[in-house]
Amino acid sequence: MANDLSKPLGLRKINKGLLARLPLGLIGATILASLVVGAGAWIIVVRDPLGGEPMVSVRIDRTKTGLGPKDVGVADLHKPVEAESADSDPQSPLPGGPLAPLMQKHAPVVQISDGQPLTTSAVQKVSEKGKYGILPKLASDGTRPLEQYARPVPPHSATGARVVIIVGGLGLSQTGTQEAIRLLPQAVTLGFAPYGASLDRWMQRARQEGHELLLQVPMEPFDYPDNDPGPQTLLTSLSPDQNMDRLQWLMSRVTNYVGIINYTGAKFTATPEQMEPVMKELASRGVLFVDDGSSSRSIAEGAANAAHAPFVKADMTIDTTTTEAAIDTRLSQLENLARSRGIAIGIASDLPLSVKRIVEWSKGLESRGVLLVPVSASVKEGQM
Repeated sequence: MANDLSKPLGLRKINKGLLARLPLGLIGATILASLVVGAGAWIIVVRDPLGGEPMVSVRIDRTKTGLGPKDVGVADLHKPVEAESADSDPQSPLPGGPLAPLMQKHAPVVQISDGQPLTTSAVQKVSEKGKYGILPKLASDGTRPLEQYARPVPPHSATGARVVIIVGGLGLSQTGTQEAIRLLPQAVTLGFAPYGASLDRWMQRARQEGHELLLQVPMEPFDYPDNDPGPQTLLTSLSPDQNMDRLQWLMSRVTNYVGIINYTGAKFTATPEQMEPVMKELASRGVLFVDDGSSSRSIAEGAANAAHAPFVKADMTIDTTTTEAAIDTRLSQLENLARSRGIAIGIASDLPLSVKRIVEWSKGLESRGVLLVPVSASVKEGQM
């Protein structure tokens, strides 16, 4: 007969009668109830019940901007325009479908300081529905978006020294965009990035403040993809048709702009077989191309001339070095260049320091014999 010393350590004979009498159903129900209660407590007590789901919190100051929490988000990169409703009237000044509030025959206008009006929504005669949204187009009477959305300038602005300032990067940062629109002089041209949320609201605010607009279009740099300008970047590895599709997506992100300006793009702008179709597209739509002047290899001017597309090139970047002294020096150089050549174009970002220095520099500009004008005023007379 085996004794306890001959049994394996820790093993005892199980009493089968006792096991049969255990309330297994009750025990299972108790365990299940505990799991349910625990899960409920987790959802109530823990701030993020989804655990590792990525999230971003953004503070929206609606008292200053008029923007609500729903106005900030991530751009939908491929959302085709919905088909018009069956009862849409093609002759109506307000076409049916989701674009109706944005495209009007007689768009609302706002007054700027010299009494001239600016539109705040797409004007129907220079707009059309594309695959991804509203696109600029030539009007039947020959009017181009370049003229339609240009900020009027005084008649005397055609003579004397003139300076164009383009501040880009708007639409990405709520604070940066808000402050640039609020502080910068009306004649400063604003460049919107295509990736921000609520671009139409920011566009409307900029137009209400009297600004002329450009759309920044990302193009391939030489160090791509290490330096990636963003989704829908125009690439030399794509076919012209593929790049045209991307360009139309980019151009439909906002309205009321007079033209586009490249964002990076040293490799793309140096490639004739890619730039030539882009310039033909812009010429057919009546919008300006602004070369930011960052690449000495750019063939944009030659491609624009061949396509009869309106074109201007920036002379310098103002805030390459982001110190107060460096920015002030560049602004002074730009001013002197305008005196010697008649007109000069400078590019800057919407960094708070850049905005601040441009505002301070512009205060005494006219008293120094130089006029600040929007970018459309720099287009040669034969191209306007």
